[in-house]
Amino acid sequence: MTSADVAIYGGSFDPPHMGHVLSVTWALSAGYVDRVWVIPTWKHPFDKSFAVSFEHRAAMCEQAFSPLPAVEVTTIERELGAVSRTLDTLDALEAANPTLGFRLLLGADLLPTTDRWHRWDEIARRAPPIVVGRAGYPAPVGCPIAIPDVNSTDIREAVLQRRDIRGLVPSAVLRYIDEHRLYQTRE
Repeated sequence: MTSADVAIYGGSFDPPHMGHVLSVTWALSAGYVDRVWVIPTWKHPFDKSFAVSFEHRAAMCEQAFSPLPAVEVTTIERELGAVSRTLDTLDALEAANPTLGFRLLLGADLLPTTDRWHRWDEIARRAPPIVVGRAGYPAPVGCPIAIPDVNSTDIREAVLQRRDIRGLVPSAVLRYIDEHRLYQTRE
């Protein structure tokens, strides 16, 4: 690792939850990288739809990660404007930041899907993965912890059913969801 290493951490973040924050905190605290760039997905490559707009998801990311000064939320995938492919995002980031080294931060739950990613082997070569353990999935090599199995789908359903989501999302995200009345109806 060089001091210029940045982890890129992409996702739907619909909404961002404590598992996301804990993953980023672990990668930074363990010393794998000095900075993390959180990248909300513009258009999901597997045709997954989003419950709220990109603008809301990016704003919630800003709220979720604001206590972590080494974290920046970037809207590069909106600027690219196409289907969000990690390799395309990496190409754009490397072109704009040629002196930085990149790592890909992802949860162990995503490892079984990498065979569906566009040119996964090249991504892994250019941005060596940092894999965070996740409850319910095999422990990745080099990660002695597992992030709780919190997921955005269950959080959206809980909001819809008017159940308490405190502790599942950062308090600032909870306030944002309440203020904007997000996830309260099925779209």
